[in-house]
Amino acid sequence: MKPAYYITTPIFYVNGAPHIGHAYTMIAADVMARFKRLDGYDVFFLTGTDEHGQKVEKAAQDAGQDPQAFTDQISATFLDLARAMGLSNTQFIRTTEERHKRASQALWQRLQADGHIYLGGYEGWYAIRDEAFYDEGELTVSPSGQKLAPTGAPVEFVTEPSYFFRMSAFQERLIAYIEANPDFIAPQARRNEVLGFLRNKLTDLSISRTGFRWGVPVPGDDAHVMYVWLDALTNYLTALGYPDETAPDWRFWPADLHLVGKDILRFHAVYWPTLLMAAGLPLPKRVYAHGWWTIEGEKMSKSLGNVIDPRELVSAFGLDALRFFLLREVPFGNDGDYGRAAIVRRLNIELANDLGNLAQRTLSFVAKNAGGVMPGRGAATTADTALWAHVANLPGIVAAALDRQAFNDALAAIWVAVRAGNGYIDQQAPWSLRKTAPERMEAVLALLIDVLRVVATLLQPFMPDSMSRMLDQLGIAADARDLASLAMSVPSGTALPQPSGIFPRFVEDAA
Repeated sequence: MKPAYYITTPIFYVNGAPHIGHAYTMIAADVMARFKRLDGYDVFFLTGTDEHGQKVEKAAQDAGQDPQAFTDQISATFLDLARAMGLSNTQFIRTTEERHKRASQALWQRLQADGHIYLGGYEGWYAIRDEAFYDEGELTVSPSGQKLAPTGAPVEFVTEPSYFFRMSAFQERLIAYIEANPDFIAPQARRNEVLGFLRNKLTDLSISRTGFRWGVPVPGDDAHVMYVWLDALTNYLTALGYPDETAPDWRFWPADLHLVGKDILRFHAVYWPTLLMAAGLPLPKRVYAHGWWTIEGEKMSKSLGNVIDPRELVSAFGLDALRFFLLREVPFGNDGDYGRAAIVRRLNIELANDLGNLAQRTLSFVAKNAGGVMPGRGAATTADTALWAHVANLPGIVAAALDRQAFNDALAAIWVAVRAGNGYIDQQAPWSLRKTAPERMEAVLALLIDVLRVVATLLQPFMPDSMSRMLDQLGIAADARDLASLAMSVPSGTALPQPSGIFPRFVEDAA
């Protein structure tokens, strides 16, 4: 049986339309899922929508809709985005599904049976926009006198009956776990942030509300609905069949990687592990909190009119170019800035000039001067060995980088090989060898095809469609495109299809 690998995006909150930030998380998770499949893993990849809570109930009321009809409509836009971004997800989960309500209530009952839940009263500051509780010391005050959460969301003072989770009982245990498992929270700055938070007194967590009705009912007390984050986090278990721990997909738990935005790190790195500890369930192996995207230096905002629909970028530049840009432009974990000039630069320089040019020069020359078949290999020269040194260890380098979610590092390593290939073809000049040393010409072309094969195989998770077409042109069978197949070479004489350009230069329309 293949080893299991479980990766999740956060489930996206359905109070508004999806934007480039949602696409970023989706694409990063998809690259991880696709690469792990290439590396021989059985992958379960989960995404979906978070559909309960006071904020959703209010958004539905403002839209003049029933909450279920409202969430049906908005959830569909996220499903459409997943398809538009080319996701290879195993499931798309919705928290309004009956199976999820059952799983959430089962987790509640398990926590309650073990004495981790008690009934009390909540008095404190709550941000509807964040669906989060905040301590007085975390708040700031706006010039108008409005108290604000650290996120900038307005808060209101809430007083109501509430069930509480004894989160404080797990404070020291969670600190010890994080310190003993340095890769549990990444990047390092986020790990430090969580540890800093935990070294203050951890309070018990209010996990039910009575002031609205749009949520999962608390078992045995219909006056309360579950706090939306307890409901939402349980989705990672629901998808695998919880509470049936004999379900076939339960073998994927614990999750190997939760990918989240930095704004929801606390929920995933404090609330979630303590809930799992209390329930006696294994903790996820890694929580990675990535940065945010700004648009031309400005924070995305409806009022500024700069919220970008990623589907519009796909229409303008192509899906693979967008996927490549988002993971190449900035180190994952840092904040990034989207600008039209930046994506055009990446597309024209790295995709068209570097990779596209290398493939087109090589394959067009083979078609015209080597009979359109895989050329014969020859004894390696010093130049051949130098080029192959950039390629031989690439699969391991890329795998290690992706295990750190260092997508930018993985692509940078691949581009060292691509640029070395362009330098090699210039240096070896097969157009001159055609007359003076035809066998050497073939050896040069064969090596370039081998380089392109490794590069295209490793880039499949980032640019699935483009690399599928490149591997077609390299004569690689559909069942020989995983990492293990790189050990086998394409036999000399294999017919190669007629080449065609894969990455045309992007030219702006004249105004």
